[in-house]
Amino acid sequence: MTTTTLDQLSIGTRAQITGFTATETNFRRKLLALGVMPGAEVEVRRFAPMGDPMQIQLRGSSISLRKREAAIIQVEVCE
Repeated sequence: MTTTTLDQLSIGTRAQITGFTATETNFRRKLLALGVMPGAEVEVRRFAPMGDPMQIQLRGSSISLRKREAAIIQVEVCE
């Protein structure tokens, strides 16, 4: 498996969340409340026309994240 951050993935790529890079505690809590937590599997669905934000599929829900927010989420690509 390849380790990277969520913002580096392309459309249709599936990955498993492994953790977070250094970030403020309040934002990390927000991500955890949305279900973005280690062990969860995500799939990149689409990008806005200008490339930001991106839409991911997570546990049956669609979530939109800005690229700078997605850069905080470390993932391992499922192959």
